[in-house]
Amino acid sequence: MDEVSGYAVAAGPGSFTGVRVGLTSVKAWAERYGKPVAGVSRLEAFAAQASRPSHYVAAFVDAKRGQLFGAVYRYDGSVLAKIGEEMVIAPAKFVETAVELAKQEKITWASPDAGLLRGEGGWREREKHGESIEQVSATLAGILGRIGLRRLREGKTTDALGLDANYVRRSDAEIFWKGGAPHGH
Repeated sequence: MDEVSGYAVAAGPGSFTGVRVGLTSVKAWAERYGKPVAGVSRLEAFAAQASRPSHYVAAFVDAKRGQLFGAVYRYDGSVLAKIGEEMVIAPAKFVETAVELAKQEKITWASPDAGLLRGEGGWREREKHGESIEQVSATLAGILGRIGLRRLREGKTTDALGLDANYVRRSDAEIFWKGGAPHGH
């Protein structure tokens, strides 16, 4: 571990337990060995796998409860730049929002859960424009490593204390704490 220059980690969005376990492990290593960390969005990792990219890429994954986690990216040279915020949103609304963020231009759609949009009316309109959903891998170690390495080289990192989870949605514990009353925020 002394020979490792830094770490890359999926910072979310995703399951609360999975994100916490991954971040806790990397935080411990970064603290112990004094190495930098590059946090990478799972959505960016999905978008980066798209093999037929348009200028815009909309990445999404199942968030359960009839929603998805989604984000829209634009290629800035060979690097993806996020447009707007990552979101937890109904599938139909995500299609609408992505089209708006991409300024009506053609979009490459990337997801390990391609079926999430197929029944949506707005999606059928996108298909008429020649768009399709590319099924990408949910196994992200390789792509996270490549994105993380680029960020390490560019100095776009943090330390163990600065690394934070990107949950996008509050946990059930927060939502339903004290009989359904949200706490504090």
